[in-house]
Amino acid sequence: MTRTEYPWLLPSAMADPELPGDRGGRTRRTVRDWVVDITAFLCAAGIGVASLAAIEADATTSDVVVLIDSLVGAAACCALWVRRRWPVGLAVALTLLSLVEPVAAGAWLVALFSVAVHRPFRPVALVGAGALIAAPVQPYLRPDPSTSFMLSTVIGVLLVLLVLSWGMVVRSQRQLVVTLRERARRAEAEAGLRAEQAQRLAREDIAREMHDVLAHRLTLLSVHAGALEFRPDAPPAEVARAAGVIRDSAHEALQDLREIIGVLRSPREGDGDGNRPQPTLATLDALVAESRLAGMKVTLDNRLADPSAAPAATGRTVYRIAQEGLTNARKHAPGAEVTVTVTGGPGQGITVEVRNPAPAEPFERVPGSGQGLIGLTERATLAGGRLGHGPEPDGGFGVRAWLPWSP
Repeated sequence: MTRTEYPWLLPSAMADPELPGDRGGRTRRTVRDWVVDITAFLCAAGIGVASLAAIEADATTSDVVVLIDSLVGAAACCALWVRRRWPVGLAVALTLLSLVEPVAAGAWLVALFSVAVHRPFRPVALVGAGALIAAPVQPYLRPDPSTSFMLSTVIGVLLVLLVLSWGMVVRSQRQLVVTLRERARRAEAEAGLRAEQAQRLAREDIAREMHDVLAHRLTLLSVHAGALEFRPDAPPAEVARAAGVIRDSAHEALQDLREIIGVLRSPREGDGDGNRPQPTLATLDALVAESRLAGMKVTLDNRLADPSAAPAATGRTVYRIAQEGLTNARKHAPGAEVTVTVTGGPGQGITVEVRNPAPAEPFERVPGSGQGLIGLTERATLAGGRLGHGPEPDGGFGVRAWLPWSP
């Protein structure tokens, strides 16, 4: 997550929330906070000293009153160190104190500013209303001989409004910065989630592709290895043909596996052998020929005028559906004739059907989980099409899918 490079230059309310706090759970002051607090203390003390000088200049003021004003003014300035923790309480207390103590005016204004910065509008409005009421009361109770009552009241009201307005502007700016920071963090988190989702989808695609590719090859290995096991007295020519199919299927399975794993490598780690062309509708004849070479009876009825013109992704999906259909027929209906039909065109979509009748003779069943058809259904749905499969009325099995083909 993005963090501020120099958090000590920000107020504690805007600094990184992971900064350490004190034992009470409060966020520690940053360097900027210390600078602001010291400056506010000095300003309040300066205003208090100026007010005390004006009080001393009045010959009617006794030394006891001057001493009390000095102590009260010093206490008011020192109380500003808790303005971040109790801004409203301090502002109310200094408002009441300023009614009779002009030397607390500086600390009072600083406290009002703190309320406007650190609290929402409602408490600010209540405290501000009290401050506006106190503005004409103080010059009435403790008038300044050198300034008229009206002028003192106007100056007091203007200072209160100025301080409160300034504080609310500062608060709104801080809230804007915090909001923008939260949006940036949320956008960063969403980007991370999108990246994780993309990686997950990529892994699912790779796993689905690996299943579709290897299931076809490994089924050939299983069927022909089982034939050799259960027919040790087969003619030498048939044994040689089955061994050749096993060898070629194992080689192709390794090549396909190498191709799929190659997409996980960086480009500089890949080589020429890992960049084999992806299957399309144009390679459907080769798939059927390979199945026939393995001993299957396959009839291909490809009614597409130009199979190579089909979109690459759609053609690859059709190829995988036909491949999975042939694989299932080889596992569950060995010896039965399989029919693969491909129809359609631009604007109509592509329909692919793989059908096989029920097996005529008993056979050794090859284990299967049905994940291939589930994966094909997901693949067809993602491509914008649909896929259905199930038993036929004659006891056979059929797979039928439709995929869009934009003109």
